[in-house]
Amino acid sequence: MEITSELSPEPVPAGPLVVVTIKGDIDYTHSDEMAGEIWNVLARHAPAAIRIDLAEATFIDSTGLGALIAGYRAAADASCAFTVTAPSPAFRRVLKITGLSDLFGVDEDPERSGPQRTVER
Repeated sequence: MEITSELSPEPVPAGPLVVVTIKGDIDYTHSDEMAGEIWNVLARHAPAAIRIDLAEATFIDSTGLGALIAGYRAAADASCAFTVTAPSPAFRRVLKITGLSDLFGVDEDPERSGPQRTVER
């Protein structure tokens, strides 16, 4: 798995947006790495929003879903919006079945990115 994160040139109204891009498998061998990167992004940038880009992710298991949930919770604790974008059809189905698509702001239309959700504290 490869993870990159960068400040987006398109900030959200409340401040900076950081895009975390995941390439490869999100499984038990990599889930801690992904969750750690989300926590590092929060600590380094204090963004208003984090967008997890799954366009190049190839697989996700329950520990990967757990890492996304942990990232969402860390973002919520920091009053940071958290969205997941560009999941493959298989990922989209898993997120929908588990109810996580609503939590993560995944748009129903796969041609569009998920909306930015504001986390209320």
